[in-house]
Amino acid sequence: MKLQKNTLFGVYAILEIAARPGEQVSSAEIARRYRISPHHVAKVLRTLGRARLVESARGQGGGYRFAGNAKRLTLMDVIHLFEDISAPSRTLGGAGARTGIERGLGMVLTEIDEIAKATFASITLASMLKLLERRKRPG
Repeated sequence: MKLQKNTLFGVYAILEIAARPGEQVSSAEIARRYRISPHHVAKVLRTLGRARLVESARGQGGGYRFAGNAKRLTLMDVIHLFEDISAPSRTLGGAGARTGIERGLGMVLTEIDEIAKATFASITLASMLKLLERRKRPG
């Protein structure tokens, strides 16, 4: 399973903003931190705003604030805002597969995609942020 750039940018942005509850996070800061063009950051933030996951404040000291529920919102919920990954993405082993090996490998790759989707659907932003926090601590 391969996620599109905008999807990854959206996940980066929502995690960055959700990690700082009550704070305003600027789009420029996100763009610098992840080396993303400000145009792309603005685009994904608009999508997150339309989904009511972030709220924006204009002017001096403005930025974006998390407006969702980190304990309920999953990575899959965010991914679905940017792309439809419900359809099988692998062509190998599909209707055009000529050999048993092609079909077998296609089945394995499809299973891997399904496991990835289930994993994304089981990880909330809160649990992801806890994981990231644990990884930051020395020990």
